[in-house]
Amino acid sequence: MASRRLTQHQQDRIQRQQERRRDRADQRLEPVDSAGLGSEQTGLVIAHYGQTLIVEDSASRLYRCAARQNLGRLACGDQVIWQASGAEDGVVVAIVERRSLLTRPDYNGQPRPVAANLDAVAVVLAPEPEPSESLIDRYLVTISALGVRGLLVLNKLDVLSAPALAILTKRMEPYRRIGYPLLLTSSRTAQGLSELRAWLRGRVSLLVGQSGVGKSSLIKALLPDREIRIQAVSQFTGHGVHTTTTSTLYHLPDGGDLVDTPGVRSFELGEISLGDLDRGFVDIAPYLGRCRFSDCRHQSEPECALREAVTHGEIAARRLESYLQLRAMLKAARPG
Repeated sequence: MASRRLTQHQQDRIQRQQERRRDRADQRLEPVDSAGLGSEQTGLVIAHYGQTLIVEDSASRLYRCAARQNLGRLACGDQVIWQASGAEDGVVVAIVERRSLLTRPDYNGQPRPVAANLDAVAVVLAPEPEPSESLIDRYLVTISALGVRGLLVLNKLDVLSAPALAILTKRMEPYRRIGYPLLLTSSRTAQGLSELRAWLRGRVSLLVGQSGVGKSSLIKALLPDREIRIQAVSQFTGHGVHTTTTSTLYHLPDGGDLVDTPGVRSFELGEISLGDLDRGFVDIAPYLGRCRFSDCRHQSEPECALREAVTHGEIAARRLESYLQLRAMLKAARPG
């Protein structure tokens, strides 16, 4: 069912109500319009099961909460204002302004929030399945659009020979040159895990990658108490402990949080604008607008700044090809 469209006046009124609730929560004031509910306080959404939110309070206690209407779709990682309605239940009444939001299309093609307030995304690769630079480029464009830090993690180092490692490392060199470090790890031997923990420390992070790259093994190594957390959350949801179709936020032992989102293996570009794409290719962006012709297609036109940059080794040829392919896809998806 389509959601009811709100007028601008209604949206403004809802916004003012949420701002008042946030102010009261900051001051720990009693609610003025919620008989039978506790005082307004801040909380963290650590999981979202259908209509049920699992909210963690400041003392790390978990509450099963419903959300007030007109708040929109909430996501794992959202900071919220909520009120207790029982010993283990509550009502979310407002959302604290997000600093970032990752979405993906739902069954109707509409953006659905997946994780909020991310600070970092690590793209996990492995020898098998074969790394796809085109997929990596899509990840990095989205990471750039979110305004978060990015990292490439080459996992399963224990199965790589020295020559194969050298080849993969060279393939990833264009990304290192534009500011994305490459971290070598093995969840089997624990190599590189201390460096990965250090990179994740103090941040709200997400690991993404193709099926089979060892993302789940890395998450288990990073989160030794994950099963205990799953058991605790399952008591509130009524779902089985093997439910893995929802995002869940875990606190890392060394500090920081990790959002486990099993369903996110690739990023769709549906919410990415052409401007986001240009900015996401940070090696190409400085040359845009410098071609001889304003309508340059960067194919065979004379004095193409991008082609000349490739010739001089300033842009990797494969990166330019990927940029042009993604730009064509976005323009085709936005006719007119």
